[in-house]
Amino acid sequence: MRSHRISSLPKSEVLFKYHFMRSELVTTLKRKATEVIASLAEQPGPLLITERGRPAAYLIGVDSFEALERRVAILEGIARGERAIEEGRIVSHAVARKRLKRWLS
Repeated sequence: MRSHRISSLPKSEVLFKYHFMRSELVTTLKRKATEVIASLAEQPGPLLITERGRPAAYLIGVDSFEALERRVAILEGIARGERAIEEGRIVSHAVARKRLKRWLS
């Protein structure tokens, strides 16, 4: 479920997702920021911050954020490759190998 954007999920799935996700009130974050941030190291994964009973933000630890950035970079590379194929910007294996050999030398 993490791969879906909230806006693309039916309301029942969004509620189901929030029900099982760790969450914290924004007022608790204001009062106990140090403890809340420390909890991210103990329990990796996003922490949903709510305000007036509604989702307001996600708080994630540095390691989780960096892992997410790596995943996004890989997915963007795949998307670029798929666009290149759709646009016909492809080369043979032999040409690609020759270019890579030059680039790696």
